[in-house]
Amino acid sequence: MATLPNPLPLLAADPSGRALGLELPPGKLIDTTDDGPWHEPLLWHTEASAAPGDWATLGSAPRTAGLLPLLIDVGGSQGGPEEWELMPEEMSYPGDHDADEVLAGYWEEYAEDELELDADVDHPGKEAVTELFGEAEEFAETIAPHGVQWPGLAPATAPEADADDRATEAADSLAGGGSWLKEPRLALVPARRSADIPAAIGWSGPVNYEGDVARLCAVLRSWEDRFGVRVVALTFDQLVLSVAAPPTTPAEAEAVAAEHFAFCPDNITQGESETLRAYAADEVLGKRVWSFWWD
Repeated sequence: MATLPNPLPLLAADPSGRALGLELPPGKLIDTTDDGPWHEPLLWHTEASAAPGDWATLGSAPRTAGLLPLLIDVGGSQGGPEEWELMPEEMSYPGDHDADEVLAGYWEEYAEDELELDADVDHPGKEAVTELFGEAEEFAETIAPHGVQWPGLAPATAPEADADDRATEAADSLAGGGSWLKEPRLALVPARRSADIPAAIGWSGPVNYEGDVARLCAVLRSWEDRFGVRVVALTFDQLVLSVAAPPTTPAEAEAVAAEHFAFCPDNITQGESETLRAYAADEVLGKRVWSFWWD
């Protein structure tokens, strides 16, 4: 794996970013991890709240310096990224993983290996699994029209917008008044591509589900290619993506929803939609933004 040079240390001596060809507002560098200070900054973010237009103004120029834009929320109950228990030492490289294999493993582990077992047979963890997913018969209804065997990756869909333009649109919406982000800040992250941002900062939001978020980033890379997604926002435990090529038919949406279930079961098992089919209709079909939350 060839890593890109991290330009963020230059901002310690030159906060304006002029050495990188930037004109940055006042901000701060973050190197705090769950295991103490990291050897270099993981991200930079503005001191002032993000506003509509900031993504286009501050987020485009830094790309030439090897930095990608991201909105973060510093106003949640867990505070800002200094309190997020970042774990860069636990991350592998997204390019070392195959999206189909990653999702198939999740699907089979949490569906077939647990829920296909006879409901009358006790097994370790049965009570917890049943409480979360329901009995096997109920689970079959939850994941319909799919079965316990991994259905495979969904086909790519046609883009309806430029991926970066759609990301700007989503960022402006989140930075505007009334957004569920309480105190949004624009951040810059050293990363090869948008999909790699969570791994680049050592984000641990899904730690109860997956400790190496680079495996999830491999899926995000595949979604970049097939659906034009961009990582737009992170909180302590939430991920928000813009989508330039959303599914436009129920069948397409249900195929993508299977990937969402494998990627983040909590979206369905603890969300408002009680079945994968309902989730596909409510949260995937034609949606320009996908969001994920891990308990």
